[in-house]
Amino acid sequence: MKAVCWHGANDVRVDNVPDPTLLNPRDAILKVTATTICGSDLHIYDGYIPSMQPGDIIGHEFMGEIVETGREVRKLKKGDRVVVSSIIGCGQCHYCSHHQWSLCDNSNPNGALQEPIFGFGTAGIFGYSHLFGGYAGSQAQYVRIPFADHGCIKVPDGMTDEQALPISDAFPTGYMGADMCDIKPGDVVAVWGCGPVGLFAIKSAYLLGAEKVIAIDRFPERLLMAKTQCNAEVINYEEVDAGDALKEMTGGRGPDACIDAVGLESHGTGVMGFYDEVKQSVRLETDRPHVLRQMIVACKKGGVISVMGVYAGFVDKMPMGAAFNKGLTFKMGQMHGQRYMPKLIDHVLKGEIDPAFVFSHHMPLTEAKQAYEMFKHKTDKCIKVLLKP
Repeated sequence: MKAVCWHGANDVRVDNVPDPTLLNPRDAILKVTATTICGSDLHIYDGYIPSMQPGDIIGHEFMGEIVETGREVRKLKKGDRVVVSSIIGCGQCHYCSHHQWSLCDNSNPNGALQEPIFGFGTAGIFGYSHLFGGYAGSQAQYVRIPFADHGCIKVPDGMTDEQALPISDAFPTGYMGADMCDIKPGDVVAVWGCGPVGLFAIKSAYLLGAEKVIAIDRFPERLLMAKTQCNAEVINYEEVDAGDALKEMTGGRGPDACIDAVGLESHGTGVMGFYDEVKQSVRLETDRPHVLRQMIVACKKGGVISVMGVYAGFVDKMPMGAAFNKGLTFKMGQMHGQRYMPKLIDHVLKGEIDPAFVFSHHMPLTEAKQAYEMFKHKTDKCIKVLLKP
């Protein structure tokens, strides 16, 4: 089959690789009908995620048709159309039973590799390095789905691929970011980053009862989408100081909650932006925490910091004094897809949201390299690309 394989920083290729096979009786084989590039895939593309090996198949946001099932798969059959969580959960451990799917104890065979950094191993993730299990990813014609009964959600009749595909990862990630904010009527939420996850965080904050959402970005087309498609007030941080603008827009109090939908490659300005670029380039700092610093200072006293942008290792110069003395609450983590996916399908069926709005481009899988370059550099007003195998 054809698959998108990582061969080094900024080097992905569509290779011919062996078809996947059933390795466990709880596996299923999926024929991929639609996949996409996630913002966190760019961290792999840019070479910031350790333990990648040349030839690894990447991608983790996908849907398709079941073509084969293991003998212990009970809920799925050949021909079922499903959307698949990017997070792999066993469905039986302490964390899965408490709906904390991304913390699964059993789905990451390489969890011991994480322990020196994280203290404990976490769940496996499709196509996201050997630290997260070394699973083949979704940017391919076929994928093996471990623990298939727990990762695959059947797609209702009448729901298009464009509507279902974001429910694999981007939509539940944004929704979880908003859900962790403990939104109450009248709350103001600020969202850093107007890529797909940020846009879904905005939409989700309104679904959960926010009175106003303020979006921060620098790309005009993304800010326009946040304003027109998501009803957010917007700040272009290259034109005004985001912290000052937020204080003015909230009557001097600051947002009740702040959501990071950017992660480890956030773009800073001024001295601190230059500091992060230099330290990351010489590996004295793995992640650029500009957004985290800005959120801590901007958030209201007693507010919530919700982090859904991916961080991989270590950050520097964090204003922990501000966080402590302001009494901020931090919530973060890989999204618990299996917890949220059925609820998000209901929102779509009720007409409360149409997730298809994020797709600006449709391309064949064979043009994955061009799609990565376009998505990375935000050329041709690219928001999100749907790839068809």
